[in-house]
Amino acid sequence: QSLPQQKLLTWLSVLECVEVFAEMGTARVWGEMGRWTIIVLIQLAKAILRLLLLLWYKAGIQTSPPIVPLNREQQQPLHPQDMEDNSSGKDQTYVGRRSSRVVRSLQNTPSLQSRHWGSPQQREESQSRRAEEMNQPSTPLGLQETIAESIYITRPLLHLLSLGVWGQRSWKPWLLSAVLDISSLSLLSDLKDLNRRERAELRRRTILLLYYLLRSPFYDRYSEGRILLLLRLLADYVPGVGFVTRPLMDYLPAWQKIYFYNWG
Repeated sequence: QSLPQQKLLTWLSVLECVEVFAEMGTARVWGEMGRWTIIVLIQLAKAILRLLLLLWYKAGIQTSPPIVPLNREQQQPLHPQDMEDNSSGKDQTYVGRRSSRVVRSLQNTPSLQSRHWGSPQQREESQSRRAEEMNQPSTPLGLQETIAESIYITRPLLHLLSLGVWGQRSWKPWLLSAVLDISSLSLLSDLKDLNRRERAELRRRTILLLYYLLRSPFYDRYSEGRILLLLRLLADYVPGVGFVTRPLMDYLPAWQKIYFYNWG
């Protein structure tokens, strides 16, 4: 990736990390008008950055989060003592004569900070496989797929616009957003030879369609009572589950009011 593209991904990641905090902080300081203003500004900035990545840098299907978090355990470097052992050519493994099982040699046990439970071969294979997956180029998108990804990117802006036109209690913004999400997934479903990261992103988007059960006005009219009843029954009749379901029942109303939790 070029340096400008990396910077765009970094800013996009920063926006996704601070959007909920910005919404709640602005609502506390400037009220409801300030809250909706910051929501529109953040969604507009995210859409511009994503469209630049899609149309200018040909980034393909964009994942969330834009920058995959670093697995520090897998990327942990060898300590000096371990590097000396490697450079001296000492065997780090022992192969059983009868079982053919590969185990670590006791004489070359790595330091505690870099110790792991798998065999060195397994670790090297997993690291190389993960590095291969991360370095795979994005799948080129045709016109249909580019339109589908553009629909997915601009859907938050169209939803906010429909909220401003028809109001928060209207079914039209909810239906418009659902149609756009399903249309985008349908157009992308014909795309073949996706890499693992892109397939995971499409699965994530498909699972997120369940959020429409928790989004107003569907949640207010249909889902709320049934979900709370189910959580209450689980808390009352299933031992131990109440430690999770009771706080969840208290948290759901607050969670449901935060725009970026529901629609971000």
